[in-house]
Amino acid sequence: MPWTEDIVGQLHHFTYGAITPIFAFAMSFLGSLLGLVSTARARIATDTRRRAWLLVLAAWSIGGTGIWVMHFMAMVGFSVQDSPLRFDVPITVASFIIAVVTVGLGLFIVGMGRPKLWKVLIGGPITGVSVAFMHYTGMKAMNINGSFEYKPSLYIASYAIAVVAATVALWFTVVVRGMIATTAAAVVMGVAVCGMHYTGMYAMQVHLAHGTDTVPGVDVNWFLAPIVLFVLVVVIALASAVMAVPSEREQAEAAAVRDKIAAGQAIRAESGAVFGGAPMPGNAVGGTFGGSPSAAPPAQGGGKGQAFAARAANGIADARRHRGR
Repeated sequence: MPWTEDIVGQLHHFTYGAITPIFAFAMSFLGSLLGLVSTARARIATDTRRRAWLLVLAAWSIGGTGIWVMHFMAMVGFSVQDSPLRFDVPITVASFIIAVVTVGLGLFIVGMGRPKLWKVLIGGPITGVSVAFMHYTGMKAMNINGSFEYKPSLYIASYAIAVVAATVALWFTVVVRGMIATTAAAVVMGVAVCGMHYTGMYAMQVHLAHGTDTVPGVDVNWFLAPIVLFVLVVVIALASAVMAVPSEREQAEAAAVRDKIAAGQAIRAESGAVFGGAPMPGNAVGGTFGGSPSAAPPAQGGGKGQAFAARAANGIADARRHRGR
């Protein structure tokens, strides 16, 4: 049935009060935090395959949870007066793929190889424009008894916010160290993503149609169960991956322990060689007494071990001279 669109619809962004923006920010913060932690572990991973998998998980976390899940949690509180609101499932799924793939592209540009400023300046705008495109793709999935349009100034502002937020987010993945700094960075990212979303929402205007037609699609609450399941899978997968890769602090502590063990083995090897004992494995120095003398002094050794060996050799030489008198 033909109809005309000449009624400006009234929009409600917080139909259920503050609960939806709070949950939206919580999802954005959680996704950003897990993504930053995973990216930090990828940055120090020595195996290329493991680094790639960690970056994929980070893209799922930031793009899937921090951006896409945040978007639809916020949309739970969105409604249009005098019109039902339904979502097209294939377009909604496409918006999810856009979010994950584009964030992953930015992370791989920055995270693979040595981090460089030019990588952030290239990957940030690419990711930001794509994230804003994901938002408007998700909005395109909405069906009402009418049509949408956007205010140009706020529409452009939402893209600018997305570009800045994505560039800052990728910069955080390169420079952030420590859990406190990572948590603060996740808060900033959550605020930026929510700011981009609600700027785009306030840019929207709705024109309703005369009469009532059947609106195709599914209700937004239909996505709640898949969203909860997706978030749980992401959290479990990232927790498992992060636990499998030691942090920078853990790697430094392990290296310090290995250095201490190596130094102790070197001292024991030199002491055993002076008193005629068998050298420690890997030490090429023969015994000074009871064995063939070494043709060359040991190439490595701690200063304390060398001083001890010199004092012991002098003491034994003095004892032999006293016996020969």
